[in-house]
Amino acid sequence: MSTNEFRVERDSMGELRVPATALWGAQTQRAIQNFPISGLKMPRGFIRALGLVKWASAGVNLDLHDLDKVRAFAIQKASLEVAEGRHDAHFPVDVFQTGSGTSSNMNANEVIAHLASQYADGATVHPNDHVNRSQSSNDVIPTAIHLSAAMAISEQLLPALKELNETIARKASDVGQVVKTGRTHLMDAMPLTLAQEMGAWRTQIEDGMARLTSTRPRLHSLAQGGTAVGTGINAHPEFGARVAALLSRQTGLDLRVNRDLFSALSAQDTAVELSGQLRTIAVSLTKIANDLRWMNSGPLAGLAEIALPALQPGSSIMPGKVNPVVPEAVAMVAAQVIGNDATVTLAGQSGNFQLNVMLPVIAYNLLQSIDLLANAARTLGRSAIAGFAVNTRSIANALERNPVLVTALNPVIGYEKGAAIAKKAWAEGRPVREVAAEMSGLDEQTLARLLDPADLTRGGVRQGGGSGEHS
Repeated sequence: MSTNEFRVERDSMGELRVPATALWGAQTQRAIQNFPISGLKMPRGFIRALGLVKWASAGVNLDLHDLDKVRAFAIQKASLEVAEGRHDAHFPVDVFQTGSGTSSNMNANEVIAHLASQYADGATVHPNDHVNRSQSSNDVIPTAIHLSAAMAISEQLLPALKELNETIARKASDVGQVVKTGRTHLMDAMPLTLAQEMGAWRTQIEDGMARLTSTRPRLHSLAQGGTAVGTGINAHPEFGARVAALLSRQTGLDLRVNRDLFSALSAQDTAVELSGQLRTIAVSLTKIANDLRWMNSGPLAGLAEIALPALQPGSSIMPGKVNPVVPEAVAMVAAQVIGNDATVTLAGQSGNFQLNVMLPVIAYNLLQSIDLLANAARTLGRSAIAGFAVNTRSIANALERNPVLVTALNPVIGYEKGAAIAKKAWAEGRPVREVAAEMSGLDEQTLARLLDPADLTRGGVRQGGGSGEHS
């Protein structure tokens, strides 16, 4: 690198060469050199949150007369540029860095200070003295974790889950009247409607949304104001609450300072809780995706109850083969999210005395899980559920020959005779009604009423005579 391609920056440890076009300074450069580990950078949502925290902090410092107007406005202008993603190329620090995230905090401080110095009418803006004023990496990074996750939940995941839920509801409205064979243990069971089956999917999604909402009061509680260990040293007593108020107005979220700043710095229990909720949603999406795969299986040797949209050729060697690619992709997303949860859980255990020391990897995995689940939920709804076709003939054929239908006769003829009818129907490949007419002593009209698949989906107890109303 020639002398024209770098400049010399200084920090408390001495001089360091930095690329001439880089907005960062010496501490970021040291992190680049110290952590050549993964090539993974901190997520866009996390950088956005860092920018917003620096923006709010400068505003509060101005209000508290701890920062002059020229520098405060310059810092706020630069911070919003960072939040908007205009300088992401200047955030090169690896995810696997110092456990407090100090390198990422200083990366933000240096980039913002460099930009703000250009906007400050000749005044120099210092990354520590001005941009980081009243702050510590130890409260900034936990705050950025909560803020970035809260924004991602509000702006990405909850809307995506709502869209998926509505897509399932519309599809169920279109095809829900179809009666099909139920399955337990992957074996034939009593019938149900597609609306009932898909309604269970909707409940899973709705419960997932409720779980996310239940975590919000803790997620919206911020560590800002705790500074180094939770005491708030070098920060005004109102600093944290005022930062939370500014961030609330900027983001539309109901944010507040954490009731215990020592806990907010030393523990990441809320991140672990949220990750667990994300894991549960991943499990729900896996269930739905696998149901779709099984229902779509075939078209000749499987269940062939539905046909998913044909999106791409399914084989490089078998012409005409089409695979359930979207449910498979969603299942892989779920596997990744479940793995991410294991990482967040282990990282959450690393709160040693007054600080958790695995903050960057918590942020990375938490935000990746939110992003993946949001994209997977939208794709599952739009590219699989919205467009599948129901194979009513295949469903009707299987339903007619389902020997388990004889369960409805148990209150009338007893379990033992019912089992004999079921076995004979299965062995001879004949409809249950036909065999029951020969063996049960019940007339055709009674059997038609008792074994009506649509009626069986409504539950209740059948009796041999009368009007056939349920008890």
